[in-house]
This record gives sequence, structure tokens and C-alpha cells, in this order.
Amino acid sequence: MASAKIVVIDYHKGNLLSVQHGLSAVGGEAVVSDAPADISAAAGLVLPGVGSFENAMEYLDASGQGEAILDALSRGVPFLGICLGLQLLFARGEERSGERGLPRENEEPVAAGTPGDDRWVAGLGLFAGSVTRLRSGRLKVPHVGWDQVHPTQVGENVRLLRGVPSGANFYFTHSYALADDVDPTLVAAQTHYARSFGAAVASGSIFGVQFHPEKSSATGLAVLSNFVDIVRAGGVR
Repeated sequence: MASAKIVVIDYHKGNLLSVQHGLSAVGGEAVVSDAPADISAAAGLVLPGVGSFENAMEYLDASGQGEAILDALSRGVPFLGICLGLQLLFARGEERSGERGLPRENEEPVAAGTPGDDRWVAGLGLFAGSVTRLRSGRLKVPHVGWDQVHPTQVGENVRLLRGVPSGANFYFTHSYALADDVDPTLVAAQTHYARSFGAAVASGSIFGVQFHPEKSSATGLAVLSNFVDIVRAGGVR
């Protein structure tokens, strides 16, 4: 396993084979593993998006995967978070695994440090910022289906998005998204549904996308191909 180029991290929340198959389709060497030792030894990491923010963080903390991920990222190992995998990079999210702390449809989240802030679940904390529910009185939530992604000025120089035109369609399925307290210099692309949110982030060799490239046809495969190239190059220099 130590020789595998890319480890798709299995935190026991669904079928990860579509991500593995997508990476393999563009020439990547990809395996699925839940072992922290494999995460630490990987040349590249993909954290897929399945389950709730709270459940995922509970498993990452209890299993030792979270510590292994943070160690790998501190060494510059290329990382791609998909959907929930993007969200977990940030400081906190309001998605609980049950009814406790869930906001009503049009209720704004409380600020940290005020009564009721037990709504927040701590993420991996690579980046400051929050993940909050999409709220709309007109549009259906969850946001499911194809939608446009628009690279920002930051994203124009991000290798993960090389060859992705503004307005390209990608497949989404989510109820939560990055809030507006995220540093705009991290945001490589945006999408608007209920509100504008970061659809892609980038910092060095750390990347995240809210959409599912493995379900996004040729354009999604182009994103995965770009990530495979980054891994082969040993990260962003």
C-alpha cells in the first residue's frame, strides 16, 4: 500500500469506488484505504464527500485519520477534498448528524461564543471559516444536479482548474456550503444557488471542490486529471 500514488480515504460512509474509478480513468494509481499508515505514506490524498460533517469528524478523530491527514498536509502532500471533504478543511460546520442544533429553514446561524453556539462542529481547521446550510424560500434544498462553476481571479492560476472554462457545468449534491467568512484569497471558483458560495478552494497543494468531479463527465475527469498531474509532480512548486 505504501507504494500507492493516491489514497482515497475511506471513513466508512458510502461507496468510494466512483472516485477511485475516476482517478484510474485518467491514469492515476488510486486505492481506497481507511488505515492512517496508508494515509501518511500516500503521495496524494482524496477525501470524498459522503455523510454529515459531525459524523465524519467523529470518525476522523476516533480513527486517527484526521491526525494522519494533518501530518501529510504539513509535509506538502497533494490533497483533494470533494464535497464534504472540502468542507471538513475548515474550522467549523453547523451540520449535525441528528436534529440537535439543526437550524430552521430560514434561520441564520448564531455567532460563535453566543448562547446556542453548540450548533458548531469543529472541522480539521486547516482554514478559518464556516460551513452553513443553504437557505431559500424559493429553491429546493438540497442542491442536487448540474450547475455552473465560475473560476475567480484567484482560480485563473490554480492548476486544478486548468482547462475549466467559466460557466462549466459540474454535478452537485449538498445542503451545506462555505459561508462568506471564508478568506476570499482561498476561493478559486464560485457557484450561485440560494447564495453565492465557494465551489473550489486552493492553497498550495491543498484543494477542495464542492461539486463531484467523478460524476461530472469529461469536465470532471479533466479536474481529476489535473490532480493526478499535481501528484506526479510532487505538489505545487
